[in-house]
Amino acid sequence: MMYSAAVITVSDKASVGAREDLSGPVVVDMLREVGFDVAYTAIVPDEREEIKRELIKCSDELDISLIVTTGGTGFAPRDITPEATLDVIERAVPGIPEAMRAESLKITDRAMLTRAQAGIRRGTLIVNLPGSPKAARENLSAVTGALLHGMEMLRAPQRDHPAE
Repeated sequence: MMYSAAVITVSDKASVGAREDLSGPVVVDMLREVGFDVAYTAIVPDEREEIKRELIKCSDELDISLIVTTGGTGFAPRDITPEATLDVIERAVPGIPEAMRAESLKITDRAMLTRAQAGIRRGTLIVNLPGSPKAARENLSAVTGALLHGMEMLRAPQRDHPAE
């Protein structure tokens, strides 16, 4: 089954055209390569309410299976993507960012500085990636197989469980 995906780039400069979005297209290509239908993309500034609005739109209105954000996960004062994500998710999925950090730590000790989050809102999985194309590629590569399995579980028809 093909699952839908959205890629949201969080960048003040890219949102106003002052810098080209390099990481968003990398993430789009990677998701398509593994079979996702990338149905929606957006570039938003590092504004908590705008990030939340996009996440909610993709989940609640567009019924996207997987939302991947790129950018806004570092230490800069305006890096608030993880906080916006935590505002909208209903259930956290800590293993995804843990796996991404573990894999990235094999490449650079700076991986421990990412504050990426992941979680579920309704039937949508939301995953934060770093903003650099290289780091976004490395982090997404670390979890792609698990994401596909997660989609199968999250999007499977609900079954009634017999009483015990």
